Amino acid sequence: MGFFNALLEIIGLGIGITFGLFLGFMFFVYDTPSKNVKDPITRALYTFDSNSILDLLPEVPFWIKHSDYERVDWMNKFLNDMWPFLDKAIGVIMRDTTKPLFDEYIGKYQVKAIDFESLCLGSLPPTVQGVKACETNENALVIDSVIKWAGNPNITLVIKLLFLRITVQLVDLQVFLAPRIVLKPLVPTFPCFANVSVTLLEKPHIDFGLKLWGGDLMAIPGLYRYTQEFIKKQVASLYLWPQTLEIPILDGSVGTLKKPVGILHVKVVRAMKLLKMDLIGASDPYVKLSLSGERLPAKKTSIKMKNLNPEWNEDFKLLVKDPETQVLQLHVYDWEKLKTHDKLGMQVIPLRSLVPNETQTFTLNLLKNTDPNDYHNRKSRGQIVVEMTLVPFRTDDEMYLSGHLDQSLIRERSERLQSISEISAPISGASLLQVTIQGAEEVEGKHHTNPYAVIHFKGEARKTKTMKKTRHPCWNEDFEFVLEEPLTDEKIRIEVISRGRRFSFNRKEFLGHIDINLDDVVYNGRINEKYHLINSKNGILHVDIKWKMT
Repeated sequence: MGFFNALLEIIGLGIGITFGLFLGFMFFVYDTPSKNVKDPITRALYTFDSNSILDLLPEVPFWIKHSDYERVDWMNKFLNDMWPFLDKAIGVIMRDTTKPLFDEYIGKYQVKAIDFESLCLGSLPPTVQGVKACETNENALVIDSVIKWAGNPNITLVIKLLFLRITVQLVDLQVFLAPRIVLKPLVPTFPCFANVSVTLLEKPHIDFGLKLWGGDLMAIPGLYRYTQEFIKKQVASLYLWPQTLEIPILDGSVGTLKKPVGILHVKVVRAMKLLKMDLIGASDPYVKLSLSGERLPAKKTSIKMKNLNPEWNEDFKLLVKDPETQVLQLHVYDWEKLKTHDKLGMQVIPLRSLVPNETQTFTLNLLKNTDPNDYHNRKSRGQIVVEMTLVPFRTDDEMYLSGHLDQSLIRERSERLQSISEISAPISGASLLQVTIQGAEEVEGKHHTNPYAVIHFKGEARKTKTMKKTRHPCWNEDFEFVLEEPLTDEKIRIEVISRGRRFSFNRKEFLGHIDINLDDVVYNGRINEKYHLINSKNGILHVDIKWKMT
């Protein structure tokens, strides 16, 4: 009997514990909270001690910790309202982006299919903790921001491997990012910037849960820390400053103003068997040459009097901005003293037919025009011989974002300049000086303030447009000068002048000037600074000067 009594006691104890646990669970789930529960006590931040504040500091919004960041509740409201639609749109983009990557693995390693079973970013949108606009001398808009996202996504990836169906699920994602967004360059075409550049100022914090067949992979000892550190390093290697993600917005042919990419060296050698346009005597030929798409005045050779087979042997340098589409236009004229110059013929040469850094000679039949069906082109108008060399500029990848070079690259540039000065060949010494007048600040005249800027260099004077009734003009205009020799002691003088009314007594007022040594520009490769105007009370002029060599 003792044995049966002990057995019954054990059975009764098991039933009692089970029943008790069941009753306790039911009371815990369905019991209503007591009405005596008090609201949580709120305290002002200054009442906490230092240890408590340190615990709360990571949760404090960024705009509170840093006064130069602005609060953007309106943006968070916008994200909250748009999040259901953004969720679907981002999901479509992720599927379209990853499908080509997944297709590469199908058929390999016994993989039959890879696809998303579910792709939902959850109901919780990211929040912007603060935004700061940074001032810079560059032609760009720089925005620093802080983004936090404690989301509840449900992203399930299904991999069919042989007879197995493997499911990997991403849950409980937490992300902390400090991205810098740069809109550059600013252009006069909507949306007024050509590219978006994104970089991370700090290593990102990424935390998430990962389930395999429903089991928590992150529970495996050591795997959680290894996975987090691996992902941080991979993201940092791709996007942490100075690495950037470039997103083109406008096509270069539409949105941006093309910059010079090289110098075209043209030698007009001679012409043969030109037409005789005068009844008495021979023609007085000269050649005008220019590049298509340019508004600059055409360059001219000298005039060869009374000569149907002239020889010029004259060299010219033209700035090339788009060698794929631009053509060299050659027009031969008969000079006349009193009447309009007669056209002897013309010809064009596409720059895409040139091999960079290789001199090519062309002997071309002169035509009336470029229409191949025009019967006037059947008439012989003589020939012209030209030599052409397309010399691209050397890239400036060595420049830092600040516009300066490191010491090793400066030494390399100095040695390059010294070698150029020892070479007498004109092609080797050619270079480009590009001056951009960005704008001015606090300029003011006594009688009027309608400022414009004038650049004086090598006997030339180039001026910007006039901005009326403003002390802070923004010109953003480029001026280019081709240098025969890169080393020179000359200075660049830039004057700011105010233009009055046409019939006023004070037609012009001098608002100040600056002088920049060309040696400084050549040595550094670029100068992007704001200069205090000489003979001005508070005036400042913003100038960006670049020097490029072939």
